[in-house]
Amino acid sequence: MEKTLLIGKNKEGESASLNYKMLNRHGLICGATGTGKTVTLQVLAEQFSEQGIPVILSDVKGDLSGIAAAGTTNKIIEERLKHNSIESFDFKSVPCTFWDIYGESGVPLRTSISEMGPMLLSRVLDLNDVQTDIINVIFKYADDEKLKLVDIKDLKALLQVCAEQKDELRLEYGNIAPQSVASIVRKIVTLEAAGGDLFFTDPSLNIDHMVKTDSSGKGIINLIDATKLMHDKRLYSSFLLWILSEVFENFPEVGDPEKPKLIIFFDEAHLLFDDAPKFLVEKIETLVRLIRSKGVGLFFVTQSPSDLNPEILGQLGNKIQHGMRAASEKDRKLVKSISKNYPSDEGFDVEKTILELGVGESIVSCLSEKGIPQPVIKAIHRPPFTKLGPIDNEKRQSLYKSSLFYSLYEKSIDHESAYEILKKKREELEKMEEIEEESSTKEKASSSKSKGSKRQGAGEAFFKSMVRTIGRQVGREVIRGILGSMRR
Repeated sequence: MEKTLLIGKNKEGESASLNYKMLNRHGLICGATGTGKTVTLQVLAEQFSEQGIPVILSDVKGDLSGIAAAGTTNKIIEERLKHNSIESFDFKSVPCTFWDIYGESGVPLRTSISEMGPMLLSRVLDLNDVQTDIINVIFKYADDEKLKLVDIKDLKALLQVCAEQKDELRLEYGNIAPQSVASIVRKIVTLEAAGGDLFFTDPSLNIDHMVKTDSSGKGIINLIDATKLMHDKRLYSSFLLWILSEVFENFPEVGDPEKPKLIIFFDEAHLLFDDAPKFLVEKIETLVRLIRSKGVGLFFVTQSPSDLNPEILGQLGNKIQHGMRAASEKDRKLVKSISKNYPSDEGFDVEKTILELGVGESIVSCLSEKGIPQPVIKAIHRPPFTKLGPIDNEKRQSLYKSSLFYSLYEKSIDHESAYEILKKKREELEKMEEIEEESSTKEKASSSKSKGSKRQGAGEAFFKSMVRTIGRQVGREVIRGILGSMRR
């Protein structure tokens, strides 16, 4: 196996390279729009695949699907190959699995409400603190009663039950205000209309299916179509965090391997932190810090390092800084501040260089094999050997429908879960009450009325008891991870 990945060379022929052993120290790719970040991501992903490292990346602009097809030459590519002294170069594709929450341009991506967890679900729904507390109560109640929340109708049903039983639940779980429940339901309806019902259903994604190599040992690139998903930025960011959480909770500790087991790219990474509550940001920081021991490398892709909070930025050892533009005094101050993040040799003006970088050029600061940050190099990047730009839709459809996983995830399955269990018990309760009502006589109307009050109380008790009884017969012990997602 190669020890380093060539990003590019400077005019003096010095190489800017990533050390494979240091990839689990994470990385940053940043720069203004149109400076070449997407192509840099593509070059890195295809090289990782060549070394047998699976990759997960989101395609927010729809132009990364070309990674599944061989590229073609042009004048600029020839110049880049010559500059980087690359003599042996074959245009080729890399193995790729296309995924899509909406199931339109990739294998359907799904998870359950329970597996998403209360923290991320509250972020998806954009709930306030009071509403978030109620969601936490709902999840705790569901976990206690072993009622799995798979889809949106499960969540609605349990919200209804908890609202009806608010007086009984108050002492154990806290106050459940019907007005707040109604507000949550309205937001759930909005999510449902936006396609949330497609995402929250079975079969749920098995994260191991995203960590595969092909028959030749190349890492499979998992390309998630996020062009439509980006319309709901909270769902997009929460979805990426759920992927991160799934990887962390299910991967074993491996220490510092010679190469990572998986690389995840977070494009538009600033969305992970925009309007995120402090406790969620702290959880993300913990995940980023701990996940490297699982042999996983993360690359954050955004316009400026300032998009990320300092705690996250401090954990990114490998940095690729594309050009930035300073059209105002504020921009110039930002570039000046950014330049201080990069170690440089005496006489190398980082600030000036950042402003003068062309498309496909960057300053690169990577970690040595011993984990020491290296002085920046101004690099002219190597070109990708895969296709620049998207493949046509017909080819994409053919590729994803021929995937081994398409038959596993093609159709959603409506298993028995909270909604069905609660509905069944409610129907049994109503049937029992009908039988008792029919046995009452008109001559004992006043007595029946008195008993009716007791019967209603008994019925409610029966319903609650049966929910618990049935609930304890399904599911299993629930253990939740750092982001509140259900561990398997």
